[in-house]
Amino acid sequence: MNKILIHGMGPMGQMVDNYFDGHKIYFDPSKDSLSDIDSDIDIIIDFSHHSVIDNLLDFANKKHIPVVLCTTGLSYTTEQNIIKYSRHIPIFKSGNMSLGINVLIELAKLGARSLKNFDIEIIEKHHNKKIDAPSGTAFMIAEAIQSIQALTLEHGRFGNDAKRNVNTIGMHAIRGGTITGEHTVLFAGTDETIELTHQATSKAVFAKGAIEAANFLLKQSNGLYDMSDLLKGEL
Repeated sequence: MNKILIHGMGPMGQMVDNYFDGHKIYFDPSKDSLSDIDSDIDIIIDFSHHSVIDNLLDFANKKHIPVVLCTTGLSYTTEQNIIKYSRHIPIFKSGNMSLGINVLIELAKLGARSLKNFDIEIIEKHHNKKIDAPSGTAFMIAEAIQSIQALTLEHGRFGNDAKRNVNTIGMHAIRGGTITGEHTVLFAGTDETIELTHQATSKAVFAKGAIEAANFLLKQSNGLYDMSDLLKGEL
């Protein structure tokens, strides 16, 4: 991997900069234009904003550059564009680049298979600057559980008639301070509970995971990949 385009120079883009030793091009979508980029690029690592992803995908497709997408809060239209463009270029998409959180997801699927009569709740905590809620990782966990059980999401509770509905996953987003990221899956049964929790204490884990994903993606043909592909054989 000789040269990467870091798409988004917020805290996570800067973290990728810190951990990647090769040639880098820095791109700030708020002030730079993709049409001005004329250098050869091996791969794009994106930590930006959901509103600029469609433009990035169009650019990557025209230049035939693989993309590692780490941005969350994507619209339905953008998700469909990702599927469309992945037929022409390799795309790696994950709401969370941490190895640990992806192991938690596999454990959550095991819980969903084994604990059919347990109520399931997902609680996620992040810093007070995070824009989207619930987090992309919380949705990843929910989708993994839904692949085992036919449950619908219920976002928070409020009011005098807020009894828990059956066949649901409760989803709760907490924002405060400088919390890097914490996700808990609660399985609550009769007279017993099980909690699976992952805590990220530094954003470095996500940057390192994104660089690993980039190295993986460069060896792949056109298609849509995620952490389960990277970890195949490890779990």
